[in-house]
Amino acid sequence: MKKPSSIPSNRVRLGLCCQFAEEPIRFRHATAASLERLDRTSQLARLGEICADNAAALHASLEYCASHGIGSFRILSQVLPLRTHPTVGYLPDELPNAAAVVRAFKACGAFARKHGIRTGLHPDQFVVLNSPDPLVVRRSVADLEAQAEIAAWTGADTLNVHGGGGYGDKPKALDALRRGLDLLSPAVRTRLTLENDDRTFTPRDLLPVCKACATPLVYDVHHHRVLADGLGVAEATQLARSTWDREPLFHLSSPLEGWKGPRPERHHDYVDPDDFPSEWASGGLTVEVEAKAKELAVLRLAKALRGRVTLS
Repeated sequence: MKKPSSIPSNRVRLGLCCQFAEEPIRFRHATAASLERLDRTSQLARLGEICADNAAALHASLEYCASHGIGSFRILSQVLPLRTHPTVGYLPDELPNAAAVVRAFKACGAFARKHGIRTGLHPDQFVVLNSPDPLVVRRSVADLEAQAEIAAWTGADTLNVHGGGGYGDKPKALDALRRGLDLLSPAVRTRLTLENDDRTFTPRDLLPVCKACATPLVYDVHHHRVLADGLGVAEATQLARSTWDREPLFHLSSPLEGWKGPRPERHHDYVDPDDFPSEWASGGLTVEVEAKAKELAVLRLAKALRGRVTLS
């Protein structure tokens, strides 16, 4: 895996997550129920069309980022829809337009490299490496291996997952997570990152695993503010940075009804600039903006941070 081109050490790269609020760029989806009504040849033809359209949408997304000063883009995890589904799943080589699809995604990677745009993926919540159900673990591994293939085409350097469930015994669950990491191929392991969540695993919980398993921590400061663990933002930031062998990737969002409102874990459409940690202003990192207003939120935050933070 090639590491992404680094930004200057005093700059922050803001990232857009997956989709758009107003820009007419859309990714297509498919359902297993609709595909199961078709014969296999027709299934693959339909999937091939969708994958080709999604490659075009990804290229358009990267073009938007390049023209609007957005330095990172999170690729939709289902950009190859239903890739590992048990009944309608497929290998890319099975698609009737396989060569063209792969070329189109590789062209996205080439564009991202040329314009200094970092890419990554955040597999769906059903990827749980520490599940007590062996079938869930096997399916999680299969999904991550499939995501690593997309990452190789597009030059993505992160496959970000949460730690999984606590299952009533967090130390035991963390041991299971370590064992789950051992099941992954080098193509996944070199890209895999772990993120603290707002229900189970805090930075303090995950940092020992990250250190022991050479796995970077994606520090989500919103999750940490919801589920505190005794570490301050400054200390958690420093410790998270130390787990990275490349440019760190962090997450930022704001609560829907403020920090004193009900259910502060819910994300707002936009990000309050005051929620951007001062400890991040020194730069040298990517900050993905997890806000419902998508590109509008990124652009508004960038405008608000000018003069306070040097953006890429």
